[in-house]
Order: sequence, then structure tokens, then C-alpha cells
Amino acid sequence: MAAVDVIVVNLVNLWKIPAVRHNFHWIFLLISLVGSVLKELEFVPQTYFSSSRNALNVYFVKVSWGWTLLLLTPFVLLSNSAFSRSVSFLGQRLLSLAVATVVWYVCTETFFYIEDATGSCFETNTMEVINKEFTSKASCRRAGFHWHGYDISGHSFILAYSALFIMEETAPMASLKINSLSALPRMVLNLLYVALNLIVFIWVWMFACTSLYFHDLSHKLLGTICGLSGWYLTYRVWYLNPWSPGLPPQLHPKEQKQHA
Repeated sequence: MAAVDVIVVNLVNLWKIPAVRHNFHWIFLLISLVGSVLKELEFVPQTYFSSSRNALNVYFVKVSWGWTLLLLTPFVLLSNSAFSRSVSFLGQRLLSLAVATVVWYVCTETFFYIEDATGSCFETNTMEVINKEFTSKASCRRAGFHWHGYDISGHSFILAYSALFIMEETAPMASLKINSLSALPRMVLNLLYVALNLIVFIWVWMFACTSLYFHDLSHKLLGTICGLSGWYLTYRVWYLNPWSPGLPPQLHPKEQKQHA
């Protein structure tokens, strides 16, 4: 497990760099803009990732929120219990996962509603013959036809939001004295942390693929802005107030010396 310990230390040091943490959200806007321009100019050749059937999209992105919660829930419990094992404290930290899930659900359902409200059912891909019998995307698709509406990019939203959410909730790792933990909790926490960072890398990569190969510019930008707004309004606005789940616990530099 020594190799995992080294990886964890390097990852923690990476996220400690102020420029990385403070500018991470801008990466998504930059990727979305540059990728969309390259898509419109047709500068990027078709690859394995230009198909929506690629393995990362099918087995990870389409269930991305499930992967995020599956890995983040035990990590939040383990990492935060090193600060306090109070049931109310841990419950408060888990509340941040519930809030994020509500943000995810409300946004994705809103995207579906907008696409239904603005769309029409076409009998061919050329969008020449409208079939007015079907008034929703689901019924249109079941009939074998094609639905065309304003399709805000759910991929752009969920990948940006999930990556920023993971960044915030894994921050306590920089304040923990890992060597003081017993063998099993230390191993589990380290493996979860590495897995979460790997997931962040996958989310950023697939976000870039979405920008390069799918959706229109406005669809991707709006989805990205929704993801960034969900993160900003919680972790940069609401969670700074006492009547909120609060930010993940971190020790100040002076406290870290005392803790050590």
C-alpha cells in the first residue's frame, strides 16, 4: 500500500495549490468554449469517444451521479469522523450530499421539461415531416421517430457539477493526519480518495469529449453554467452561513501544527 500512500500525498499536494482549487471551475467554461468552436470548425476527427456508445459514457457518465454518491458517501463519513464522531455533525455533513442530490434532480428534470416544451416530433432525421400525434420526447422516441427541442446539455451540467462537488467534499484530506489512523480505515480512506480523483479525471475528460463532439454551443454553455451555479450558490454562498450544512471541516495552519 506504500504506492497508494505516495499517490495520495501527491494528489493532496496538487489540490493544495491555490491556483488549482481557485481556478478549477474556469476550466469547464474554457473547455466548453474551445471544444464547441473546434466542433463547429470541424477540426477534430472522429474517434472512439465521438460515439455515445463508448464504454466511459455508457458505464460511467450515464450513471455519473450514482458513481459520485457511491464513492463520496463512505469517504465523507470516514474523513469527517476524524474531526468529530458526533451523530449530529456527521448527519450535517451527509446533508450536503442530500442538497447536492436535490440540485442534480431539479436541474435534470428542468432540462427534460424544457426539451419537451420546446420540441416537436419528426418522422425523419431531416426534420421535414412533423408528427403532431406525439407531444413528448418519450412517446415520440417509443414510436421510432425523432424529437427535436432545446436540449440543454445534461452531460455538461452533471460532469462539471460532480467534479466541483467532489473537489469540495474531499478537501478535508489535506487536514487529516493519515498516519495516525489504524491500518484498515487508512487503507479504505486512501483508496476512496484515489478513486474519487480518478473519477474527477474521467468527468473532466468526458466533459471535453461532450464539448468536442455533441450538442450546440448554447446547449453546452447553459448546461455548464447551471453546473457552476449549483456549486457556487451552495459552497460559495449558502454554506458560509450558520443555517446550512456548512463547509467540509478543515484545520487552519496553526491548528494543523497543534493537531500534528
